[in-house]
Amino acid sequence: MKEILLVTGGCRSGKSRFALEYANKNYENKVYIATCEAKDKEMQERIRRHQQDRGPDWKTVEEPIALSGAVNLYKFKAQIILIDCLTFWVSNLLMKGEDEKLIMQRLEELTDAIQERECTTVLVSNEVGAGIVPVNPLARQFRDIIGSVNQRIAAIADDVVWMVAGIPVFIKRNHLGVRMDGPEKTF
Repeated sequence: MKEILLVTGGCRSGKSRFALEYANKNYENKVYIATCEAKDKEMQERIRRHQQDRGPDWKTVEEPIALSGAVNLYKFKAQIILIDCLTFWVSNLLMKGEDEKLIMQRLEELTDAIQERECTTVLVSNEVGAGIVPVNPLARQFRDIIGSVNQRIAAIADDVVWMVAGIPVFIKRNHLGVRMDGPEKTF
């Protein structure tokens, strides 16, 4: 089945783990598109742990900016594409100096690429709008843009999972046959 799955939630809520478990249990030809850039030692260590968690049977593509191009490159070659994560992608675009209009244009290019795919696509993104209003304009702009990005992806997604303390809460469910049996998840 070719579906679009959005996995969202707060920091350290289990988003990436859930997305990986789903992909590993259901697919063999897997592409991981990483948007994070290793700009310091702590982030390098996080990336190393993520790579270790994925294992060797994933093709990893590092693409911090041109997500639609990366999806277009692999959408007919893979069974599943996992994009982790949209939050870093938006941050990268803002740090590059792109404005909201250009970011939304890139988002439409991404949604077009995802909808034209021949494989399942899983997108991971943080839910950042549940906290306090940020004190500086850039942080408010980031919060607003990622909120719009998440809404747009959720609108085209077949299924949306909100992760809370490692537990998936299905907020939109059309295709996935996922059920919870105690602490183990069955896909």
